[in-house]
Amino acid sequence: MQQPLIAVVEDEEALREAVTEYLSGRGFQVAPCADAAAYRKLVETQSVDVALLDIAMPGEDGLSLARWIRSRGPRPGIIFTTAAGMTVDRIVGLEIGADDYVVKPYDLRELLARVKSVLRRLADQPASAPATAAPVRANRVVSVGPMMLDLDSRRLAAKDGQTVDLTAMEVDLLAALATRPNRILTRAQLLELAHGRSAGESDRSIDIRITRLRKKIETNPDSPQLIRTVRGEGYMFVPDQA
Repeated sequence: MQQPLIAVVEDEEALREAVTEYLSGRGFQVAPCADAAAYRKLVETQSVDVALLDIAMPGEDGLSLARWIRSRGPRPGIIFTTAAGMTVDRIVGLEIGADDYVVKPYDLRELLARVKSVLRRLADQPASAPATAAPVRANRVVSVGPMMLDLDSRRLAAKDGQTVDLTAMEVDLLAALATRPNRILTRAQLLELAHGRSAGESDRSIDIRITRLRKKIETNPDSPQLIRTVRGEGYMFVPDQA
């Protein structure tokens, strides 16, 4: 069985080499990239499973590269590495579609745990969906307005049968909400249910993920009907709203 390919996009040579050596020693294929250009060249011939992106790189930065990656689809998984205190960068990264982030200086064991977590979520999603996807199965399916979420295949299908592109984290979040309809869930609860709380992670980061998800499933994201905000408490999923 082919091992997952992890791209380490990091301009600091010593750190890039340390991460490459550590992940390689744990059985992963690792492709070190000194900059965004090297990553773009890499994906011309290889399929990356998880991209570790340094945000502050000379030339094209990690945020720009992530936008390009997400413009091509929901894969690969993206984990940002960012300097301590750069909250704005982390928020922008989540808005772009990152799956996770780690703050420098980080423990390589923590990085490994996050890589494995992203890979587990991706493993539960089909790599791609045909243009005319088959209807979702009747087993463990929940309604999301006019769409259907298959909890087993982790696929959200629109009325015409086409799959709605969601990241692994967005599927986790939607599943957490959709399986608890008409129930208020706090931000802290959603972090635990959909992702697992990370050290130092603010409850408010769930707001960014909710905003991204609404843009994909709500008829009017500015006036959401499926995922309601309950002021001062959290969010509630209302399944019978189209």
